[in-house]
Amino acid sequence: MFFNLFGFGDSIGIDLGTASVLVYVKGKGIVVREPSVVTIDRNTNEILAVGEEARKMIGKTPGNIAAVRPLREGVISDYDTTERMLKYFIQKAVGKNPFVKPTIAVCVPSVVTTVEKRAVEDATRQAGARRVFIIEEPIAAAIGAGIDISKACGSMVIDIGGGTTDIAVISLGGTVVSTSIKVAGDNFDDAIIKYMRKKHSLLIGERSAEELKMQVGTAYERTMPVTMDIKGRNLVTGLPKVVTVPSEEMHEALAEPVAQIVEAVHQVLEKTPPELAADIVDRGIVMTGGGSLLYGLDKLISESTHINTMIADDAISCVAIGTGKFIEYIDGSEERERRNKRRERRAENSRRIREKRAEKNKDDEE
Repeated sequence: MFFNLFGFGDSIGIDLGTASVLVYVKGKGIVVREPSVVTIDRNTNEILAVGEEARKMIGKTPGNIAAVRPLREGVISDYDTTERMLKYFIQKAVGKNPFVKPTIAVCVPSVVTTVEKRAVEDATRQAGARRVFIIEEPIAAAIGAGIDISKACGSMVIDIGGGTTDIAVISLGGTVVSTSIKVAGDNFDDAIIKYMRKKHSLLIGERSAEELKMQVGTAYERTMPVTMDIKGRNLVTGLPKVVTVPSEEMHEALAEPVAQIVEAVHQVLEKTPPELAADIVDRGIVMTGGGSLLYGLDKLISESTHINTMIADDAISCVAIGTGKFIEYIDGSEERERRNKRRERRAENSRRIREKRAEKNKDDEE
């Protein structure tokens, strides 16, 4: 616990993602990293599980229990559940104390409406925040990737999360050109599910699709093809079935959503001022987010744009780390401001004391 301008409480940065929630606590780093899933008893509206425990229940719950993802495509789709989920993660990160409310920074996609941004802010405040700061995901991702965004130099960041892909050119601490498309990790999973249904008449769930994406998914032709056995339900016979899926098929399945991301990158580059475009050619493109780990996606973008493209270290955590560093900077700025004000007050008091002494000495001489 430490003292800040708003009272006693921890400062927290939250990556409120469609697929997962990461919580960064000042001085501790990332302390919570769990899926943004909640299971609710429909009869009592009681929350049964949150995070990883709830994710394990997806596709396996009875009729009275629902496994809910309260965020869709980067924004809140279920306000009440999001608020309760946030409250759970905040308490898990800093403990439960009704007299202590943390200062929280939360990231949002670069292109969101005022209403969507206000929903995130209100949900965070209702979950227990004393004060809420909103930061755009590309800015947070760039900070978390170690890019100095304060310089007059263009940096391009592609953040591929669960619900959105945010692409931005950043200079002097702000976004110059950006776009946010609702094509990301979840769309990769959906594309795999549709492909398996069409190609193999096999119905698979979200978790199985995610495993396929992570193990054999590819955006660029692999030099060494790999395969994976996947289980599902045969739509013809209705019976369980096992299919061996090669990486070539996953390349075909993911072609459409991957092409949409590449096209969005081209559109941002086309709108980028020439001086900043020259900086990007020199510095390269940085990719963050879980979706950036899809095999070969960096190679495909590099080949398509003719610009060196690299995946940031700990790409999944970049947004959370950047959000945490942002709140630390806010705290540091406020602390410096308080110190300056204290110094000014002391200097003013000293001046008044000197003036009084001078007046007293003058009176004594007279």
